[in-house]
Amino acid sequence: MTKSAFVAIVGKPNVGKSSLLNLLVGEKIAIISDKPQTTRTRITGVLTEGETQLVFIDTPGLHKPKNKLGDYMVKQVTDSVGDVDCAVFVTDPLGEVTEAEKQLIENIRQLHLPAILVINKIDTLQNKEDMVKKMVTISGMYDFEEVVPISVYQEDGTELLLKLIQDQAQEGPHFFPNDTLTDQPEKVIVAEIIREKALHALDAEIPHGIAVAIDRMKERPGKNLMYDIEATIYCLRDSHKGIIIGKNGEMLKRIG
Repeated sequence: MTKSAFVAIVGKPNVGKSSLLNLLVGEKIAIISDKPQTTRTRITGVLTEGETQLVFIDTPGLHKPKNKLGDYMVKQVTDSVGDVDCAVFVTDPLGEVTEAEKQLIENIRQLHLPAILVINKIDTLQNKEDMVKKMVTISGMYDFEEVVPISVYQEDGTELLLKLIQDQAQEGPHFFPNDTLTDQPEKVIVAEIIREKALHALDAEIPHGIAVAIDRMKERPGKNLMYDIEATIYCLRDSHKGIIIGKNGEMLKRIG
């Protein structure tokens, strides 16, 4: 008997959704950055252990859109929640519940969707009792299946979380071959990794105005498996080109 579940990882920007996806799947398939709204599209990760297959959908952080890209990212979140068997709602341990988070919880409620509340970044707390207020507040907004405090950074509580997600799987076929890690083509992952390095290297709003396309990937002859990759970075404004290239091409070299 095989089991499967489609699981949406949702939450506001910069709470560690992509880091959690990478940890659960065991490979880096989603890029990460300390800049919010790093993830732009739905990214699917697949974990098959024994009879159970989990298909994770990492979503952009839900926020108030300010442009067409923002509108698109918000649509990715709302569409994802409607397509899954279970939601993993990720938040941080301190601060007020945002309007975006309230909207997400309302979406989950309307769909009567099983959901697990995950409080991430507990490693940042001086006293873990500090998160109780937020935990109680959000728990009162919806009948979550479980509430799990974790630290993705320290891999604390993540094994328990994975078991709880696996418990949501229902009898049914596996939708991907058992050795699949993601539905993303290799070139897309490579392009995203380049964009990740640009996010780390560049400041302010420029990273949100760039996209990366892979023009060519060719295996290099020799004993060691290596690829020569040619990529194009597209930017929003002509004035950004010089910043991305840098003096004497230093910024491009740093990203490379």
